[in-house]
Amino acid sequence: MAEPQPKHDVFQAIADPTRRKVLELLGDEELPLNAISGHFAMSRTAVSKHLRVLSDAGLVKDRKVGRETRYRLDPDPLRELKRWLAFYERFWDNKLAALKRYVEVDETM
Repeated sequence: MAEPQPKHDVFQAIADPTRRKVLELLGDEELPLNAISGHFAMSRTAVSKHLRVLSDAGLVKDRKVGRETRYRLDPDPLRELKRWLAFYERFWDNKLAALKRYVEVDETM
């Protein structure tokens, strides 16, 4: 049986700087909503909505610990993003190499 499609894709989820910051916070440890919310100048409800988008994209998993919900990063969906970026890296590398050659030639003149 095929896995259900997420409500939000990885690209939509990471498009927002707040969600990218949440992913950074969860990169090293599992955190409850209160701890995550403390890093932002917004309500817990707003942070919870961001967590829901990340969860819908499969980037965040949650689990109950007593009365508290803790969130952790699931980096697996980021592989899709890495594959997409890898395709474009060759263009960036070519442009950077050309810029380097241009600057080095200009310095010798």
